[in-house]
Amino acid sequence: MNIKFILFILIYLLSQNVHAQSVRQQILTTLNHYIEGTSYNKKDVIAKAFYQDALLYLNDKDDGLNVVGIEEYISWYDDGKYGKPTGRIGEVLSIDIRGDVATAKAEIIFPERDFRFIDVFLLKKLKSGWKIMSKSAHKVAGNVHGKRILFIVSNVAFHGNSSVKTGVSFSEIVNAYHTFKEAGYTVDFVSPQGGAIPLSYIDTSKTLHKQYLYNSDFMYAIGHTKKPQEITAKNYRAVHYVGGGNAMYGVPENETLQKISMSIYEDFNGVISSVCHGTAGIVNLKTKDGKYLVTGKRISGYPEAYENQKSAHFKQFPFLIQQSIEQRDGIFKVSKRGQAHIEVDGRLVTGQNYLSSALVAEQIISIIEKK
Repeated sequence: MNIKFILFILIYLLSQNVHAQSVRQQILTTLNHYIEGTSYNKKDVIAKAFYQDALLYLNDKDDGLNVVGIEEYISWYDDGKYGKPTGRIGEVLSIDIRGDVATAKAEIIFPERDFRFIDVFLLKKLKSGWKIMSKSAHKVAGNVHGKRILFIVSNVAFHGNSSVKTGVSFSEIVNAYHTFKEAGYTVDFVSPQGGAIPLSYIDTSKTLHKQYLYNSDFMYAIGHTKKPQEITAKNYRAVHYVGGGNAMYGVPENETLQKISMSIYEDFNGVISSVCHGTAGIVNLKTKDGKYLVTGKRISGYPEAYENQKSAHFKQFPFLIQQSIEQRDGIFKVSKRGQAHIEVDGRLVTGQNYLSSALVAEQIISIIEKK
């Protein structure tokens, strides 16, 4: 009886999660109609997103309130330029669902200008589907150019088949993420399964940890990572493999992620990077001529010599990072334990540990900007 009850609860929770993901996707589709329509002068697509009597609460030129109906708002776009860019780049930041109502935020970037908008939406589910009932916006000054970086992370929460917990290094995420954001980049997260990822090494006494742990947009992003099939390689200037013990599982053998990374690197002249155990993600990457990417390259990462080799988690590792790099004729280089160390070999940038994360990000930015 107990087993049946547990199975019932598990099935119920799974069905609820699937339903929630389905609803979220419906809302995301509505928001993407707004983003696509306003980015490419598509009046008909904008109209799909809004309720017929929707209102927009905008600022006028004197910084007062300008209430605009949806028909007037749509008229601002040019029929003669249908499908042509308006200079806007949109990105959904978060969605919060409460039954048949939802709120959402989106960032609207203008790469040619030194500002962006944060749009806030109220949506409701009608017979015709989810519709935007109202929208307001806040203008923010700042350097945002729309260039994108792809962070690859793992969904795995336990080492191998054990009960030993693991996760993505929070330090490695925020140290690199903050560096990119300060330089005006957009960062997307992808994982083998999509959705939420387990986190390790959170320390709220550290300024950046505290800053991002309580940043709702950031936490939404790592709680709703993209699936590999949602990624278009040409949109990214670099791919970054984030470490943490779970980087040893799920990511290195994922062929779809491998293809995405090598397409960014070979087809679009992008950068491949990794930090600490994240270097496990690059050991199996191959170029179009069938050679391992790391062959003949200077590579850094977390060496097995710095691991506690008697620990339960180490015995679960499916392979060793340094050993695998050297077997593929890579040149593995590190500094003393606890020191930052990075290697830059062309468009391949790797770091030894979490202390190297910001330095790796800075080198990626330097390479991109030189190009």
